[in-house]
Amino acid sequence: MAGLSARSLSGLPEIRAGDDLAALIVRATDGELRDGQVLAIAHKVVSKAEGAVVALADMQPSARARELAAEQGKDARTVQVVLDQSREILRASHGVLICRTHHGFVCANAGVDASNAAATSAVTGKTGAGEAGETVIVLPRNPDASARGLRARLRELTGVRVAVLVTDSFGRAWRHGQCDVALGCAGLQPLDDWRGRRDGVGRELQATWLAVADAVAAAADLTRAKDSREPVAIVDGLQRFVTADDGPGACALLRPLEEDLFR
Repeated sequence: MAGLSARSLSGLPEIRAGDDLAALIVRATDGELRDGQVLAIAHKVVSKAEGAVVALADMQPSARARELAAEQGKDARTVQVVLDQSREILRASHGVLICRTHHGFVCANAGVDASNAAATSAVTGKTGAGEAGETVIVLPRNPDASARGLRARLRELTGVRVAVLVTDSFGRAWRHGQCDVALGCAGLQPLDDWRGRRDGVGRELQATWLAVADAVAAAADLTRAKDSREPVAIVDGLQRFVTADDGPGACALLRPLEEDLFR
């Protein structure tokens, strides 16, 4: 692999429920998509297009939600959304709920997020500052399916075979800061297994298993600021990881529960 480059894509409008996100991406690229590129798409625009936006006014917090909200200093309606999106709450501390989502992701607040949510509402379709704080965005129901659908639609519109990642920022248990990871993946080899190969001095590798999809997601995120409204990044130079078929998806990155060392 000679080199790697990534750039954010400008020109996308505010995304609303029902929008043809792939068509909007094609329009913004102005015919520049090529075979072998990877599109890293922030999940929020995917969620918005799929209508995965929740109006807090519609939420009726349960007793458990009110209890957790009081303990953690959070809005009980938002906590109820987190509970609805969670298979289990693993820990609650410092105003954060560490959850295992129905997808199997372990992340803060089950991925429920209010940032960049108020500009659009799946309920009213209206825009404006008056809606600030009244909606939250949840993760796509099936991020791998979302990635596959977007990839197929992009292929239909352009004839080009690209890979698609649906991404979100996750914290790290032992380090400060967040990095983007792949929630959904289509057309990209998500893992590169070097176990059993030899290193530069001939020693057999025992544990080297590269999280390609997560590494691409993190690199792509460096091209866009969190307030830039540029949710799509285009990555070149990864043709050797781009596949003809959709592949196993980002679910291949999830560690099985029986291998979870922290349960």
